Amino acid sequence: MTRWRPEIPSDATPLYLRLADAMERDIGAGTLPAGMRLPPQRDLAHQLGLSIGTVTRAYAEAERRGLLDAHVGRGSFVRGSLPDLTAPSVLFQAAHPAADPETVIDLRCNTPPAIALSRSVELAVTRLAATAQLEPSVQYIQGTGLRPVREAGAAWLARRHGLACDPGDLIQCNGGQHAIGLVLSSLCRPGDTVLCESSTFHGAKVAAEHLGLTLRGVTMDQEGLDPAALDRALAETRARLLFTLPTLHNPTTRSMSLARREAIVRIARRHDVTIFEDDAYCAYADPAERPPPIAALAPERTLYLASISKGVCPGLRLAFVALPPAMPRERLMRGIRAFGYCPPALGGLIFAHWVAEGTADAVADAVQAEAAHRLEMARRILGCAMDQPGARHAPHIWLPLAPLQAERVMGRAARAGVELTPPEASIVSRDAASGLRVCLGAAGDRATLERALTILHGVIRESDSVRTDSVV
Repeated sequence: MTRWRPEIPSDATPLYLRLADAMERDIGAGTLPAGMRLPPQRDLAHQLGLSIGTVTRAYAEAERRGLLDAHVGRGSFVRGSLPDLTAPSVLFQAAHPAADPETVIDLRCNTPPAIALSRSVELAVTRLAATAQLEPSVQYIQGTGLRPVREAGAAWLARRHGLACDPGDLIQCNGGQHAIGLVLSSLCRPGDTVLCESSTFHGAKVAAEHLGLTLRGVTMDQEGLDPAALDRALAETRARLLFTLPTLHNPTTRSMSLARREAIVRIARRHDVTIFEDDAYCAYADPAERPPPIAALAPERTLYLASISKGVCPGLRLAFVALPPAMPRERLMRGIRAFGYCPPALGGLIFAHWVAEGTADAVADAVQAEAAHRLEMARRILGCAMDQPGARHAPHIWLPLAPLQAERVMGRAARAGVELTPPEASIVSRDAASGLRVCLGAAGDRATLERALTILHGVIRESDSVRTDSVV
């Protein structure tokens, strides 16, 4: 095996592409001669101080360019060596040639399935203009958002999320990520510890890192946060904030029962901790089966995030944060002024019009119906390879896989033309569930999704076959 330490230039190109470029350059220069075995991905990642996911994607890109031959259990070799034609990996490559970059199916972004909305947007803007309601869209507005938009948000939360709140307790945000950054920066100081599930939303990890906060992962079971583990973590860290995704947890799709939510609330009250509840995927939960939000059980200590982008239309860039009525507002208002001064009004005005006209409900119902079709397709194709999600309309699924197997599946899927979120993107602590998230709404249509899931099924079967052979 070659002791290879590539020189990676510093520029704006994605890091995995720079690593693949370095590999191609060294192969051309003879530094990596044909037939030489490259370092294992984990070793190279450690040597270079990179994530395993970055190195995995770089190796997959090098395979796509025809630079490498990869054999599960044996390693990656500079092309020119004689491949083992009986290896399952080679058989799979013959059936699934390297993907054309133009046809890559990206299932990394957890977006709602596409619904034709352009005409609805046009009609809303036309009617807003006809009734002289568009003026705020070209002006600065108050920091917490327009009153009509927050009134529409309060009506929406009561009807679709089961949370009653006063419009005056809502903050209109520029999407869920803006809301997370606003709350974390307003309630925490650099160096503070924030508790969360052992794996969590990647955007929350990015925000915490940017703000100099420490995320402490709390052990999960099949219902989400483990109450006993949370109790211990609060006693050990004295953290003042808990960030949690109780409904269709991202990435594992687990949902807390009513009893579990009540247990979390009891512990939060005992330790006097504030809860930040990210309920972005509440829109996909069956109202007849969905427990009330944690914010309804502990309104005095819970900030509640509802993302319109996730359940209705991502392009509106709209989310709401419902605040506890007695919570001081000054730091949040300073955060609003620091990170955007005021939210953009047009998306909020369109949403408010859609709520009044019934369009928002129709769109949300259509999104859920399409999500249900896609989830059923995933069940049919992937079967027991996927966990049973915590709702009938889940927009993403979870594939439980051992860490090394998850990395290999992601790499081979990328080579075959399906991009998945790197396994480490959501991991906060070592006891986090290991696997891959698959975002079903990201594919443009059902046919594209079916093609991607079929490729993924083949990759998983190949991985299982090689793992079983190596055990035998």
